[in-house]
Amino acid sequence: MAPVAPDTAIEFPEFREVNWDRAIADLRVHLKLERSLSDRTVDAYLRDVTKLRGYAESLQPMLTPERIALDDLQAFVTAVAKEGAAATSQARMLSAVRAFYRGLRREKVIDHDPTELLESPRTGRKLPTFLSVNEIDDLVKAIDMSAGAALRDRAMIETLYGCGLRVSELCGLRLSRLHFADGFVRVVGKGDKERLVPIGPVAMERIRMYRDEERVHVPIKRVATDLVFLNARGSGISRVAVFDLVKRLALKAGIRKTISPHTFRHSFATHLVEGGADLRAVQEMLGHASITTTEIYTHLDREYFRSNIMRFHPRAHRS
Repeated sequence: MAPVAPDTAIEFPEFREVNWDRAIADLRVHLKLERSLSDRTVDAYLRDVTKLRGYAESLQPMLTPERIALDDLQAFVTAVAKEGAAATSQARMLSAVRAFYRGLRREKVIDHDPTELLESPRTGRKLPTFLSVNEIDDLVKAIDMSAGAALRDRAMIETLYGCGLRVSELCGLRLSRLHFADGFVRVVGKGDKERLVPIGPVAMERIRMYRDEERVHVPIKRVATDLVFLNARGSGISRVAVFDLVKRLALKAGIRKTISPHTFRHSFATHLVEGGADLRAVQEMLGHASITTTEIYTHLDREYFRSNIMRFHPRAHRS
């Protein structure tokens, strides 16, 4: 190898300076267009990355994205923890930061991802609350069938439980997407992703009764003509209204668990897994992007059986 001449300068590679505003804007485009995440999820990612930016710019000297190293990220996590952020919040924040740096690596802005060796806090796995079949029956029975919106309320509860829908999916359900002849409804979920969800005869019958006997008497606004569930003014039912309905029914039915519309989705999945349903099929019905998310119901299933054995088995208690 030829020696370097004494007067020849050796050039070392320089970092490509990255502007925070540009890097965060690029992340927004990636999350929205390429990953098809909802606006709410995208905003949550950007808030978390902006928190890292605030930390980096508070240092002396200030750090641009490509100059942040593993030690800096570990110090950031420590600072967030000292502010009182729960382990789950820290883990969510690190998920956003990892997505940010994967993007910089993908765009060849950096040649090394500083988040690769960054450990997430241990969050544990919290098992979701679910209702038994009897408790769901009690909630349905708590609906005052003499009330003006009784058929709608009953149809909404049966659809939440019968299809495992998110509350936003219930509120956005459209008449043109009800394929009762085939036993399916077409649902628009997170990130505007569509999926077909099986619907059983009970939920179908409740929707038909509401549509044919109650909804026809509502003065429907033009923008809501295709929406299934309407409020008294003829607009689409709101998420808040569904939350309030569930809370009222739980109180009336004497259910002491803290529940929400999402509890019916947990119950739907739990009862399927208990009954022996294939986990991949449950994943498809719920619209989970990853099977890992669905696997929590296998843990819940085991815990449910264990708690029942510990409660009722004659050898489960000390004499």
